[in-house]
Amino acid sequence: MGVLRTSATPADGRASRAAPITAAILLTTAIAAAVSVDVVKQGYGVKADEATYVAAALSVAFDGDLVYQRRDLERFVGLYRHGPDGIFLKRGTDRPADRLQFGKALIYPIVAAPFVRVLGLNGFLVFHVLLLFLACVCGYRFLRARSQPAAALTFTLAFIAATCVPVYAVFLMPEIFNFTLIFVALFLWLYKEVNPDPGGILGSARSDILAAVLVGVATYSKVNHALFIAPIVLWAWWRRRFALGLGAGIAFLVATMALFGLTYATSGELNYQGGDRKSFTGTFPFDASGTDVFEATGTEMATNDADAGTVFDPAEFASRFANNAKYFAVGRHFGLLPYYFPALVCLALWLASRERRQGWRVLLFLTIVGSVAAWLVFFPFTWSGGGGPPGNRYFISQYPAFFFLLPALQSTVPGMLAFMGGALFTAKMLIDPFYAAKFPQLIAQRGAVRRLPIELPMANDLPIALDAQRSHVWYSDVLMYFLDEHSYNPEVVGPGDARGIWIAGDGRADMVLRSEWPIGHLRITASSPIKTTLIASAGAGESRVAIAAGTPVTFDLPVSGVRGFRSYAYRLSAQSTEGFTPHLLVPSSDDYRNLGALIRFSAVPAAQ
Repeated sequence: MGVLRTSATPADGRASRAAPITAAILLTTAIAAAVSVDVVKQGYGVKADEATYVAAALSVAFDGDLVYQRRDLERFVGLYRHGPDGIFLKRGTDRPADRLQFGKALIYPIVAAPFVRVLGLNGFLVFHVLLLFLACVCGYRFLRARSQPAAALTFTLAFIAATCVPVYAVFLMPEIFNFTLIFVALFLWLYKEVNPDPGGILGSARSDILAAVLVGVATYSKVNHALFIAPIVLWAWWRRRFALGLGAGIAFLVATMALFGLTYATSGELNYQGGDRKSFTGTFPFDASGTDVFEATGTEMATNDADAGTVFDPAEFASRFANNAKYFAVGRHFGLLPYYFPALVCLALWLASRERRQGWRVLLFLTIVGSVAAWLVFFPFTWSGGGGPPGNRYFISQYPAFFFLLPALQSTVPGMLAFMGGALFTAKMLIDPFYAAKFPQLIAQRGAVRRLPIELPMANDLPIALDAQRSHVWYSDVLMYFLDEHSYNPEVVGPGDARGIWIAGDGRADMVLRSEWPIGHLRITASSPIKTTLIASAGAGESRVAIAAGTPVTFDLPVSGVRGFRSYAYRLSAQSTEGFTPHLLVPSSDDYRNLGALIRFSAVPAAQ
């Protein structure tokens, strides 16, 4: 293949020297922070699936095993001052009654264990810093092979820093591990395509084999990574290197099955998510209750989010897929645009370049498309990772593939564009990634991201689901999710326990309504002790209703929503143009809220 060559300039030399200096500064700063933070306090305790991975890594580091016993519970409680909420455990086949198996992939805790042994919980953070540093080194070398040094450095940093990726660095879970596995695997496979004489292992067939092994490790960690072996094998066969393609495929299978074999050796089953598997919160096996906690409590866990009949219903499949594709691209909570903006820059630069027909790049792009389509088809209601993550958690390890679509860069403009576009949405998260990781429901309450559409079919997986006070609230005969602080939960506002919802006077309130039947329109009664205008919409046009002080107004609001999992979902937005503070109207009141308009509504079924 042709390689773009440019003559070296003094500016190139300065930029080349700037790269290692920048790397040293960032690495030193990040490691210093990682070893000095209080992981439990600054990390706000346990988040998401951390409990399983933390307990497993501690077990490997200090017990030399991969089983959950009484001492694992004691160790965890000693560190966190409470139990491992959300831990996944399973009964092994023909195993002693005083031990259980961890119900997650084992490779991440095994690899992280040496760092945990030396540095305790801070070892996870140091491990993640080193992983991201390795990804940055690989990314810079890949771009530097054909690009100006400053351009390569700027874009590499933007690709990781101007996204939600740094937030996952503070999760004690395998997301950064999986991200780096795929990033390094693609680098090993593709570096020789941009550098005709890389030398050493990077220029030999062994790099393809090693790349396949890393993809196999990632596949064990999360099975969707298996698609990344396809371009490695197919590209070798396209160039008639059939033995190399076959060898890469075999290496991938051996690595994957060896790790599943490890799971079988510890639990008696190949599938770490199968068998008698439960999640525990509040009460844990081998505590002092004297009962068989595993048998008596816990939540049985299944890996499927819906039955095949629901997922592949021909009456809904096309529209659901189209909606999910839109949300995947520009969704408020999980979209590519707000949380992985540099990926769009990579895609645009590739499509605009003469390299858009290059075989290995086309194969890589098709792998991305296939991976995304698989999530949207088979997991239409949980494709973001479940549990209200900050950004799309499942996509983070597919994200590196976009980097390798990049053509040669001769200017820092693309990197600056990626930085600024990404920062527009993610700067708030990066100011305090620990806070963003623990309270992702606050990320989309302000800023540019609020202008993006809400992922309505995934109402149960929106980050607000982590706030029990503002999600799954019944009003009348619909289920409501209050996505921001511009509205208040239903409260008694009149005789006969009549309930209403106050819309604040300080901004637009967004809410999600769910019902088991299609809604035709909302019949709303709005009132306020002050003169104001209520601006309301529910997906089918905006209504502006003038409200005189003390005079209720009733009107019908048309709605348009989407079909979700065994329900219909609608976005309700409402805003009061004026506001008041009850205490300032009635001094005896102790209510200091900024209120605007009170709404009461009933959902009128759509005509059949």
